[in-house]
Amino acid sequence: MRWGTDAVAAMRKGLDDIRSSFDVPTAFPGDVLAAAEAAASRTPGEEHIDATAWEFMTLDPAPSKDLDQAFALERDGDTIVLRYAIADVNWFVTPGDPLDAESWKRGVTVYLPDGRAPLYPPVISEGAASLLPDEDRPAYVFTVHVDPQGDAKLAGCERAIVRSRAKLAYDAVTPSDLPEPFADLSARIVAAEERRDAPRVEFPEQELDRTADGWRLAFRPRLVSEQQNAGMSLACNLAVADALFAAKTGLYRTLPEVEEHQVGRLRHSARALGLEWSDDVPLAKFQRSLPGDDPSAEAFLVAVRRAGGKASYEAYREGHRPWQSALQATYVHATAPLRRLADRYVIEAAYAVANGQPVPDHVTQAFAGLPNAMESGEALANQVERAAVDLAEAVLLDGRQGDVFDAVIIDEDERGAQVQIADPAIIARVKARGIDPGDAVKVRLADVDLAGRRVEFERVS
Repeated sequence: MRWGTDAVAAMRKGLDDIRSSFDVPTAFPGDVLAAAEAAASRTPGEEHIDATAWEFMTLDPAPSKDLDQAFALERDGDTIVLRYAIADVNWFVTPGDPLDAESWKRGVTVYLPDGRAPLYPPVISEGAASLLPDEDRPAYVFTVHVDPQGDAKLAGCERAIVRSRAKLAYDAVTPSDLPEPFADLSARIVAAEERRDAPRVEFPEQELDRTADGWRLAFRPRLVSEQQNAGMSLACNLAVADALFAAKTGLYRTLPEVEEHQVGRLRHSARALGLEWSDDVPLAKFQRSLPGDDPSAEAFLVAVRRAGGKASYEAYREGHRPWQSALQATYVHATAPLRRLADRYVIEAAYAVANGQPVPDHVTQAFAGLPNAMESGEALANQVERAAVDLAEAVLLDGRQGDVFDAVIIDEDERGAQVQIADPAIIARVKARGIDPGDAVKVRLADVDLAGRRVEFERVS
């Protein structure tokens, strides 16, 4: 069944089908909503110090309402002091209550181009727990010292009442809006990454954009302000990871190294996209060298993300150091508790360790079960994201059946050859014989199946 040529209607119908096909939660049960309403009225108590005098601010996409993080910066000699306020979700969620049980079912917030399925009800995630401007909010305040080399160390953690002074947006913020040490802090964090031989902090996102003559599938470049903001989060997460590992506890985010055969495939992708990659330059260094505003570079970085191993979580084990290969460091997730279940427990453990207290038993027990819960939630989120991209590609190409595209073979297996098309930036499969990775070919769009979110190409030369 075809849905016609109207791209807007096709996308709308396709996204609704994705929600249904993958059982994306569309509403919260009544008991969860009731628990959220009751929790939202809780007044912070003696656990929280008054930190409203600190000049916190947030930096996020303009439409965002679920604000996990706020920052304040100052100098102490040659050290930059980052105070990172993270939403105190633990204040609103009690172990075993309906909010807690539902968050374990969901694991993460699931995003689609036209909406999202949040981890917590909006009265919490966009209201009582969100670090909205000019509102007193409970938060964990991590104090992180960043030295001139960019190394970050956790110097303390407090539960506090904070008040954000400004809600800054990635696409509108100017240097004059930011505290004086901000640019220096960002430069230090980048220098530390380069010293570790770590690639970029964030990968680009693939989006469907409306244009004057239809639709365009594009890789949205990361703005400088996004990269800088991600760097602050990175510094905090690295500092927390080191503190937890030293205390022999924690839940870590891990990622294996990109396998050698995948690096070879990525070299073919780079060639297909017109990128010059010398044989003697390793992948991480090549990634760092790419410009941030080049669509071909953004397409390549998406290919890197797809080629990498599977990211996972693992609890502390004696004698084993967890590793995140893309960061070349031991790493945790602790800065997005409104969107990721695991962060809530990592934060609670870090608070205990920073204050010389034992990690609560329920947190240690949670570390054992969280890898499976997070894998389940992230698997759904990834499947939905992939399905949405497949749908966007089908919508974009519908009506172009018969068109011929330049492509490069990037891989071959028992299912056929995989090709990188440069314009539009799509990776697809094609039946072909007598070819090798790196060969330039021409492929014809043979069919578009909107209902199946599938496009089919055939080799013509």
